[in-house]
Amino acid sequence: MPISHRTLHTVRGYTLVEILIVVAIMGIAGMVVLPALGQTDILRVQGAVRAIVADITYAQSDALAYQEQRAIVFDTALNQYTLVEVTGNAVDAENDALFDPRGPDQRHVVDFDDDRWGNVQLASPIFGDSTTLIFDELGGPVIAPGSDEPGTGGTVDILGSQSRLRITIEPFTGHVTVAEVPLDGVVDDDDAGDDPEP
Repeated sequence: MPISHRTLHTVRGYTLVEILIVVAIMGIAGMVVLPALGQTDILRVQGAVRAIVADITYAQSDALAYQEQRAIVFDTALNQYTLVEVTGNAVDAENDALFDPRGPDQRHVVDFDDDRWGNVQLASPIFGDSTTLIFDELGGPVIAPGSDEPGTGGTVDILGSQSRLRITIEPFTGHVTVAEVPLDGVVDDDDAGDDPEP
């Protein structure tokens, strides 16, 4: 039986040129995407810094609004901090944490071991001789709970695997600044004093 042209189909594949073009486009796309994936660490560190700066501002505003002292207790062992109402001459993070409907047991606790923060670590909170930052009724740092004596301000560092940012709280005013710190911990004078990004 003779074969007609209608029953005979030619199978067409991709040409070498088409395959090379697709491979080149995928290579270019990979070169663009892969470096961006390495930036997630710095984004998580920046997110943690923004959370801390926002909570410092909140504690200052709350102290001013209620005319009562407020504190932020940094706990590097648990990798978290707690916003606390100062009652009398004591800071009790367990019993006097400020209310937060999102926090564990509705306490204002920010835990950096939570998955959303990645590998972010709290490091070196230094506020005089304490790891607790206390604000007076005007939102300025003070040296101790129940005291009117101005504090020395202080710093807290936030660490990621590829970056380290330092939050500085100024004495008297409580002004907050953020600076990038080399992973070895030495601050360049040109970087100390950059305002946090909005």
